[in-house]
Formats: sequence, C-alpha cells, structure tokens
Amino acid sequence: MSQLENAGVTPDELFHWDPSTYLILDVRERVDFEKDSIPGSLHYDLDAILSGSAALPKNAGNYRLVLVCRYGRLSENAAEALRARGLNAYNLEGGYGRYVYESAMRAEADEERRKEIEKSIRGKFKKDLYGKFCHAIVEYELVKPGDKIAVCISGGKDSMCMAKLFQEVKRHNKFPFELVFLVMDPGYNEMNRNVIETNARLLGIPITIFETTIFDSVYHVTESPCYLCARMRRGYLYKKAKELGCNKIALGHHYDDVIETILMGQMFSGQFQAMMPKLRSTNYEGMELIRPMYCIREADIKHWRDYNGLHFIQCACKFTDTCTTCRANGDTASKRLYTKNLIAELKRTNPYIEANLFKSMENVPLSKILGWKDQNGKHSFLEVYDEENGPVIEGESDHPDHEPKRMF
Repeated sequence: MSQLENAGVTPDELFHWDPSTYLILDVRERVDFEKDSIPGSLHYDLDAILSGSAALPKNAGNYRLVLVCRYGRLSENAAEALRARGLNAYNLEGGYGRYVYESAMRAEADEERRKEIEKSIRGKFKKDLYGKFCHAIVEYELVKPGDKIAVCISGGKDSMCMAKLFQEVKRHNKFPFELVFLVMDPGYNEMNRNVIETNARLLGIPITIFETTIFDSVYHVTESPCYLCARMRRGYLYKKAKELGCNKIALGHHYDDVIETILMGQMFSGQFQAMMPKLRSTNYEGMELIRPMYCIREADIKHWRDYNGLHFIQCACKFTDTCTTCRANGDTASKRLYTKNLIAELKRTNPYIEANLFKSMENVPLSKILGWKDQNGKHSFLEVYDEENGPVIEGESDHPDHEPKRMF
C-alpha cells in the first residue's frame, strides 16, 4: 500500500490489519493516555510531531503509523505532518472515542465472558479490589442493613468497577440491602451513550438511566465549568436517588483521588481538607454519599480493565467533544493533573509519599494547628490557649510525669 493511498483508517479497518504492520501513536494528553489507551500504543507530544522534533522509533519507516487523538481532529494534522516527511501515516478516523465505541460494539455480551470477568474479581483481583472494597465498607461503616444504595455510574472505569464490586458483595448477602445502578445522561453524544449501555450489558449491570441537560447548561460558562458541572451532577443524582427510595448514593472516587485532593487543597486553596469516605447531604434530608472505592488504587482498577479487555468512556462533555482540549501544550492541564504528576515525581525519592499522605488525614494533632473551622465559623488556637485543657506544651507529652493535654 502506498503512503498516499489512504490518509485515514477507521477502527473497524484497523481491527483487520496485521498488528505487526503498524504502530499506533497516541497524541492525547498524557493523563488521558495513562487512563486508557489502545493496546500497544505509544504516547507522543502533539506539538513535537507537528514541529518535526518528535523522536520517532528508528524503524518507523517500516510501519504504517496510525495517529490517535480524542476524536480524530488534531491527529489528522499530525498524520499530515508525518506524511510530509515521507512516512506512511494515517489518521484514526473518529479518534480514541470511536475506537472505544467500535470495541464495545464488537464485544459480545455473552454469559461466559461476563462470568470470566466476575471470576477475575473473586480470584486474581480479590486482594487488590474486592478485599479493599470490603475493607472500606467495614472500616468506615458505609453499608448498613436496610440501606438502598444508588450506585452512580458515569460510564468510566471507576464507576463500572464499583458496580461489579457491589454486585459481588450483594452475592454474599451477609445482611439485607438493595442496589440501584443509576446512570445520569447529562447530554452525552450518541456514541458515548451507546458505549455505556453496551458495557452495562456486557458486565451484566441492570442500569436505570435518566436524562438531564447539564452539558448544555454549563457549555457557555467560562469560569470553573467543570466544578459547576460536578455540583449539578451530584444534585441531580441525589434528587433521582431519593425519588427511587434510596437513602445513599455511591460514587467511584478511589485512593488516588483522595490523596490528590489533600495536596490540591493545601496548594491551591490554603486548607487541609480530606475527601471523606462518607458525607451527609445538606440539601436532601436523610441522604448520604459514600465512597466504597476509598482504599483501592487506580492502577489496580486499570489492571482489572486491561486484563479483561474492557474499554470505557473518559470525560465525555461537550468541551472534549470538540477535541480542542487534548492539546499537549499544558494550557488546559488541570490542577488535578498537576498534582498527580507532582506526587509521581515525589515518589521517585520517597516511595512512601502516597501512604503518608493518606495517613496524614487521620494523624492530625489538634494541639498543633493554628486554627480550625466548624459549623460556628473559624476559630484560633488562642481561644483555648489559656484554658485548662488548651494546647499541649512542646515536649510535655514526652515527660513521664505529665499526661498530655488536648485542645478539645
């Protein structure tokens, strides 16, 4: 095939190519690439490819090079740039989003495959997924007899994995509780909606879908649209869950989300604040939010996904539909991505950094803080400094004849 015979390739065509004849170059943001990618693909900086400075494999000329971005728009320019250098480059039409869709459509929702996926939770991933899931439920008292829990599914790997883990807990049925697998469609395009529904059938998750217009509502918001979107989504989930008779909603935040949130609060908001394993709703009486994935590492969720050959949607809002936010120049990089990268950098010199960040949430000496907030407002350590049980004097707790005093 000549290098100019076809400038694009569809995912369906790619499935029929001999894998030994092509290389896949993914030019999405690294954080998106690391969340999920086409098996065997390589990550490259988009601007480096466009400028000709990318260090491609030495034998790149022996392969068909398939360029991938989120929805196949920016990668088209990258493929054109490589063709200008005499390389046999193709744009993956529809991008990674189309690839996930086609993969989901090709997956047969048969009982045997579903059983194998469930078997992996009971076997290979019992310790890292199911064990830690149960640990969080017990440690933080997340599920109690008589609960009716809305398991909120966005369509991503975390919430889909959470749904399967809840099903496994329910299978043992040590005490009575009910589950509703709730999917809110905030305005997904048809392709992403189909991926969610197809994956749910494949995994044997009986989803209940309801629709909102959140994406349309926040599309023209210029200041913190992601924050507003998240707040609105949670409100709609609370409301629908309560209508269905639920007393709790379950979200798929995991261990990595927790430790990143701690650092983000300190660096960007000047506060020490944990992402709690459970919260009472202030707007919906009797409702609680729980996070049963609290102790599970994101890498283990990815391992489960990849081991079972699953593909899930990532962020599917209208901002990313345009493919303009997958630029690699860092202009749209989120604070969470920055924090994630910072933790990874710190881990090179301190392998315990993640565990220590997590432990810091439960090892806060109240006698060693300048101030705190409660329902009555902000307080200073000076308010209790002269009281009988005020702050401990430095070193007093080490004296054998003194009992350490507490701030509260």
